[in-house]
Amino acid sequence: MSTDERVYPIEVAGVRRELPLMQVKPGLRIAVLNILGDTELAQAAAAALAQKLDAVDYAVLVTAEAKSIPLICALAIAVEKPYVVLRKTHKPYMGDSLRAETLSITTGKPQTLYLDEKDRALISGKRIALIDDVISTGSTLQAMRLLMSKAGAEVSAEAAILTEGERSQWEHTYALGHLPLFTG
Repeated sequence: MSTDERVYPIEVAGVRRELPLMQVKPGLRIAVLNILGDTELAQAAAAALAQKLDAVDYAVLVTAEAKSIPLICALAIAVEKPYVVLRKTHKPYMGDSLRAETLSITTGKPQTLYLDEKDRALISGKRIALIDDVISTGSTLQAMRLLMSKAGAEVSAEAAILTEGERSQWEHTYALGHLPLFTG
């Protein structure tokens, strides 16, 4: 922890940041990574994750909106593969979309993820790499896995810039670092 108890310093792929600490419930704070608008961190993390995923057999990258979108865009360019963003609201143009429920630690509310009909065709029968900015409780990841199963895709890897919480829970996840939970 830094001398400033309101932030937590990290270094990811050679890029340093101080993450603000946010209370998510009484007695529990988390360090918040927000890469929206942070081109330097998104590109550095994407390059490092591309190396980690180099030996993995996958055809398409998949993430949930919104904070991991810069990461998946940069990663898709680095690995020269298409990507899909699972949406949090349904739009009429999405056609016959699939859906799954999740509960994110940062929002504290149930959310629904939607897989657009067009994107369903892209991933059906394919091997997928699930990508997120931070994997904490795993609820978003679980909803993403469920959608991939419903769409007939096989998850071959899960990757994130950071994992959070109990480190042993994420030993099969490709990650660039780990965040502790702050209690008390």
